Amino acid sequence: MEIRCVWEHNGDDSLLYAVDLIGAYTRGESKETALQKMPAEAAAYLRWQGGAIPDSFEPVIVQEKASALTVSDADSDVLFEEEKAPLTLPEYQRQKALALRSAQDFLALYQAIPDPDKSCLPQRQSFYGPVPRTAAEMYGHTKGVNDYYFGEIGVGTDHEGSILACRQRGFALLEAQPDFLHKPVFLGSYDEEWTLRKVLRRFVWHDRIHARAMWRMARKTFGGGIPDPFHFG
Repeated sequence: MEIRCVWEHNGDDSLLYAVDLIGAYTRGESKETALQKMPAEAAAYLRWQGGAIPDSFEPVIVQEKASALTVSDADSDVLFEEEKAPLTLPEYQRQKALALRSAQDFLALYQAIPDPDKSCLPQRQSFYGPVPRTAAEMYGHTKGVNDYYFGEIGVGTDHEGSILACRQRGFALLEAQPDFLHKPVFLGSYDEEWTLRKVLRRFVWHDRIHARAMWRMARKTFGGGIPDPFHFG
């Protein structure tokens, strides 16, 4: 199976995104490391989707973005060339369902953590401040991007309630806007380009970053018995 990838990098530090597996990604200290990780990420993603796993994967880079951001901490601003195109209603419905399933699975993982305020991880700083250590911190951070992402395409919402509830509310507000499937490319915060396709991808991508971190932290902190709704294992 060929995996079309977008490569975003700052020097050697690399983020690699699977164009057709919306939200799937790898990170590495080099392009080669990120490429080597992609088959495992693609397999985990397909297991999460309930799809068949091919015998082999072949990552192919179709777009490159050199960035000044701290991509080693998953700071990103790339807009895929394909994300500039308007969405059809069936495409939107499929991608919206994916973003909502991702939120639902993230919530299920969080609710299964025995103690959301306990963690064995050491403190660490990133470009946005202290890295979330506990399940509660990871959940709060991930839910908190809801109003940020929607706001970048002109949808005023919030992140009250559960991560699933606030995302559902954001989509409802989006759909109340006329011609919402044909929104232009927005120049948002920090001069970053955004589209609806990008917002849909970023929700799943950001969920996967912190769901993987939460799942790994919980296994180290509490041992077995932690569910794996995203099929990272």
